[in-house]
Amino acid sequence: MPPKVEKEPAKVIEVDISDDEANDGVGATPTNNRTTSQQQSSVALTPVSSNKNLVSQSFWKAGAYDVGPTTRPPLDHGQLEHARVHPKFLHSNATSHKWAFGAIAELLDNAVDEIHNGATFVKVDKIDMKDNSPALLFQDDGGGMDPARIRKCMSLGYSSKKSNTTIGQYGNGFKTSTMRLGADVIVLSRATSASRATQSVGLLSYTFLRRTGQDDVIVPMIDYDVSGNWAEPIIYGSQDDWSANLKIILEWSPFPSKEELMVQFEDIGPHGTKIIIYNLWLNDEGIYELSFDDDDEDIRLRDEASRGSLTKLNKKAVELQSHISYRIRYSLRDYVSILYLRKFKNFSIVLRGKPVHQLNIADELQHSNVVSYKPQLGLGTKEVTVETTIGFAKEFPSIPVCGFNVYHKNRLIRPFWKVSADGSSKGSGVIGVLEANFIEPAHDKQDFERSSLFIRLEARLKQILNDYWKGHCHLMGYQPPNFRSHHPQKEPLVQPLIGLAANVGQEVVQPIVSLPVNIGQGLSNGHTGSYDQLASMDGSGPISVDQICEENIQLFMRCEEHMQKENELKQTIEGLEKELKEAKMKRDQLSLYLETRKKQKIVEPQTGDV
Repeated sequence: MPPKVEKEPAKVIEVDISDDEANDGVGATPTNNRTTSQQQSSVALTPVSSNKNLVSQSFWKAGAYDVGPTTRPPLDHGQLEHARVHPKFLHSNATSHKWAFGAIAELLDNAVDEIHNGATFVKVDKIDMKDNSPALLFQDDGGGMDPARIRKCMSLGYSSKKSNTTIGQYGNGFKTSTMRLGADVIVLSRATSASRATQSVGLLSYTFLRRTGQDDVIVPMIDYDVSGNWAEPIIYGSQDDWSANLKIILEWSPFPSKEELMVQFEDIGPHGTKIIIYNLWLNDEGIYELSFDDDDEDIRLRDEASRGSLTKLNKKAVELQSHISYRIRYSLRDYVSILYLRKFKNFSIVLRGKPVHQLNIADELQHSNVVSYKPQLGLGTKEVTVETTIGFAKEFPSIPVCGFNVYHKNRLIRPFWKVSADGSSKGSGVIGVLEANFIEPAHDKQDFERSSLFIRLEARLKQILNDYWKGHCHLMGYQPPNFRSHHPQKEPLVQPLIGLAANVGQEVVQPIVSLPVNIGQGLSNGHTGSYDQLASMDGSGPISVDQICEENIQLFMRCEEHMQKENELKQTIEGLEKELKEAKMKRDQLSLYLETRKKQKIVEPQTGDV
């Protein structure tokens, strides 16, 4: 027998306290903070170098800094090593938000998700720091976060939102959104759990991590028990741990004393959360990316708001830029007004002291129709029905805006999505509104994942648009397709049209003459896309852009029909196989029964003879 070999102990990697096993459920006792008191006391609280990149306040340059190798104290005997997340990850993670308003929408989603915990408002405002720099405030009166929940909020990749009604699902929105808006954020929250009232403070400071040369994300947090007459510190490790966390918070937050920090809880009430984002990012010109001075009741995106004023625009372009489809690019009030499909009953979004008036564009459409269809989701998936409200914009025909506003779980994901071909007059002025819960949004919630379901949705919306245009364009003074007058005139192949890009973050499309490329078969390189180059396959002559689009849509629809028939055949086969299996079982049972009866008949005569 071979000698017994003692195995080396396995190396345990502690990623973070955001694992499902740690602090599972609200009210669980938080584990100790990630750094011991010895390690925290060794954290340098002064800048490690004078490198200019280290203090860059431009978001897109903030990740370009170099930090030399750091020395860490040796691990105590029995202490476990853990995987570290470098502070640069906070910045690279936040770059998923190309658009600052998308980051603000993430934080609004968190407040809206608190409605089921009794929230009645979320307040978004600008506050001034002691150095007169602006900071961004988000405050709600929801259920708040107890010590366990605030740690999950500020951990990476944890999400307890699995409901069909909540918007957040990836557990990453808070970190990406706050770090996209500013270098630092402090969170203050009050909650009551299991008859215990607590208040907690957490600090996520990119400035602190950069300037002290950290190679790990340190998030200092402190908690108080406020069930009694005064706030009493909640200590999980040692008093030194708690004091070290408080010291970092006071040194790197806007509140340099414990008294000033505690004052921030006075307007929160018995439950709720306050988020203050400071050291806001600058644009490439060294000016704050968010503008608070253009409108006292709004927050503007400075670069987007000034873009239209840099060039001399004609009257048509000026009228277009006055439409909400363009204003949502730079006005937070306009964007939030259409951010949620259904209007709130007992909840309001207060922007700079004034509630936002929610707007449902579907209620203002001319000659509106509701079109229902059932997307093919595959076998084993519950069938859903999607209703699309479609009609002409109330400003049409003076403003030729068009597109579909596509929502997911009540939240706007893709505004004014233009599915018609550029340069075609078909669909001009037509706007649609729908909620597509059957496809998944991207992580920044500004677009959808490019899945087969998304492609089929696009094809379906093109068909809905074309069908509506055929039946209603004459109501707005347009000639219906295939209409033949006594004096036919050749309609120009492509008409110039001022329109919006599919996504908010793109440039305004100026009047151009362009031809769409047929799906699945692009024009060869070097072709200019002229009228003569678009010939029919049988050589009978040139074909129009609308005919090409119509053919593509018909192909998509035939594909849909074949897929539906395929699914039906699969279901039929499964049903037949099930019936065959049941028939075989009945046959076996009947055979067994007959065999038993046969044996009984053989045994009975023998018994009679005896």
